[in-house]
Amino acid sequence: MRFDLIDLRLFLAVVDAGSITKGAADVGLSLPAASERLRDMEAAGKVRLLERGRRGVRPTPAGEALAHHARLIQRQIAKMRGELGEHASGLRATIRLAVNTATLTEFLPERLGGWMAAHPQIDVELKERQSIEIARAVSAGLAEIGILSDAVDTTNLELRPFAIDRLVVVVPRDHALTVKKRVAFADILHGPFVGLTGALQDHIDAQAARMGVKLRIRARMATFEGICHMAANGVGLGIMPETAVRRCSRTLKLAFVRLADDWATRQLSVCVRSEEELTSPARNLFHHLALSGDNDRL
Repeated sequence: MRFDLIDLRLFLAVVDAGSITKGAADVGLSLPAASERLRDMEAAGKVRLLERGRRGVRPTPAGEALAHHARLIQRQIAKMRGELGEHASGLRATIRLAVNTATLTEFLPERLGGWMAAHPQIDVELKERQSIEIARAVSAGLAEIGILSDAVDTTNLELRPFAIDRLVVVVPRDHALTVKKRVAFADILHGPFVGLTGALQDHIDAQAARMGVKLRIRARMATFEGICHMAANGVGLGIMPETAVRRCSRTLKLAFVRLADDWATRQLSVCVRSEEELTSPARNLFHHLALSGDNDRL
């Protein structure tokens, strides 16, 4: 039975995502190439590793055993790279960081920029994910550090405070909602919306689905600034971080109302599976992000 490191990384990514398509994308493989590798792994081991169903895939008992050993191997490789990096002059290292949308757009650039400037030999591989996916990725060793909200299960992860993120409804300045200080999501569910392309919108859509509603989204924008422009012109309501709205309101005629729902005020935390398992550069970044988050309260 011979598996290479790409096989093991692919298998963990598929198990983590519950999908061969998403797992393949996470490791940079095409779907046909990933499917062929998985078939070869099962053929080589003469055992079924994945149960395939309409809702995705899940590991068989043999697959669970393989995932366990693959995680151990990944930890050892990360540790080896870290120790070599401490002794090799000029050796570049890469830290894998998974973060949610608000972190990626509103908090991380400023936090990360100074640190990376001070560590020119360290690259950061950034991936935008929903918080639940971030927890899984860090637990599975697919990311060394994650930044996620407190709305998901973080059992067995080490957490440090990072920031508080408040979601608000953005509207034109003359909109009827501006007379309110807060509004419940249930009260605006049936209005037209301007959506976002990304993990945050997936989170918002999931909240609507829990109430049995599919949001009527007139257009999806790639940036918060795009949502602000559309909302200011009355195209539809936008839901986005308060920090982004305040920035946009300097140049656009818009206002915002805070969402009253608990899920709309999120404690963001930086997380790792185990600080002891981190390479030296990753441990340094983890401490930096946690320290810089201690005094950030909106």
